[in-house]
Amino acid sequence: MAQEKENTEKSNQTKAADRLATGFAMPKISFSTFIMSLNASILVNLGLETDPISGQRSANLPMARQTIDILGMLEQKTKGNLEDDERRLLTHMLYELRILYIKAKEKPEKQP
Repeated sequence: MAQEKENTEKSNQTKAADRLATGFAMPKISFSTFIMSLNASILVNLGLETDPISGQRSANLPMARQTIDILGMLEQKTKGNLEDDERRLLTHMLYELRILYIKAKEKPEKQP
């Protein structure tokens, strides 16, 4: 009983610290939130979203490709082990990201 109370207090302290650090409550960690974080990283590396650290948009296509490949590997390695909603999310995400990558790769580079 005392251990449960201590764990609950630590959990509440962690949530409060997360809220103070980010201004909002961090989402519960799950497979879906994990792949969504990879998705966000890919969008930054495709130059479609602003880098939260630099505040700028710039493409890093090799890094985007590598992270898309990591998602593809996760799809293969987790086959048969995902909930239906997780499988659909990953399948749809990979489809969309691969299209965005191809479009970014075909886009002519800006001339100085």
